[in-house]
Amino acid sequence: MPDLKWDERGLLPAVVQDAATGEVLMVAWMNADALAQTRATGEAWFWSRSRSELWHKGGTSGNVMQVQEIRVDCDADTLLLRVQPAGPACHTGERTCFYRPLEALA
Repeated sequence: MPDLKWDERGLLPAVVQDAATGEVLMVAWMNADALAQTRATGEAWFWSRSRSELWHKGGTSGNVMQVQEIRVDCDADTLLLRVQPAGPACHTGERTCFYRPLEALA
């Protein structure tokens, strides 16, 4: 595996994609601990920048994400998690966090 290029806070963006459909479900942040937990458990873990703590995706909702594969981009500064979601990815209950067209915000 290439050396990952963590940002100045020790974080990498992680794009989460449905492994079956290719749909982008969400984008979150990972630190080394989140990546290690993800690899150890096979379920997605992230770093909450607002709470400054690790969080297990679906830990309270039950909408866990089974990680099928982790890829790294060509610059080694972004991860792609290909997952099997157990439910909606978005905290609003939507399947994906990208459910609104930009025009809807105007």
